[in-house]
Amino acid sequence: MKTLQYLFIIERAGKNCSGYFPDVPGCVTTAKNVEKTLQNAAEALELHLEEESRPPRPRPLTWHLDKGGLSIQPTDIVTWVPYQYQLALATA
Repeated sequence: MKTLQYLFIIERAGKNCSGYFPDVPGCVTTAKNVEKTLQNAAEALELHLEEESRPPRPRPLTWHLDKGGLSIQPTDIVTWVPYQYQLALATA
């Protein structure tokens, strides 16, 4: 079992929050508050990657800011969400 840490950005949108993983395009979630958005994030990430034989490589925040075009607002929350996956055994 290997654990990867994926960058997760939570944005406040009026009375709701939304969050996304810059390293996992299309993997997003929303909720009424930050805590629920973070809970939903772990589930969304697992569902999004469960069919992947190899999950995408997580990149550090500095890479996203310097090279990835990520722009963070003062009200955004930056955190990391762990993802555990089973390493595939090599077959000969």
